Amino acid sequence: MKAPSFVSFMVSPAGRALRVAAGLGLLVSGYARRGTTGGKARAALALVPLAAGAFDVCVLGPPLDAPLDGSAARAELRAGA
Repeated sequence: MKAPSFVSFMVSPAGRALRVAAGLGLLVSGYARRGTTGGKARAALALVPLAAGAFDVCVLGPPLDAPLDGSAARAELRAGA
């Protein structure tokens, strides 16, 4: 695994909470600009980190040689430690 510290943070409860918070922030920001194309795009983009945090998925895991599934990434990190 290339970046174990980043991946270990992203699959931790704090990392999941950060992804959910970022998604909610993007959603609120997009809603505030709901009349514009940029606002709609921002609200749609918000679904990526929001869903990733809610479903325990680390989207950046595969490019960093880690599993996509958060529980599998944690198990791999424990086995390598």
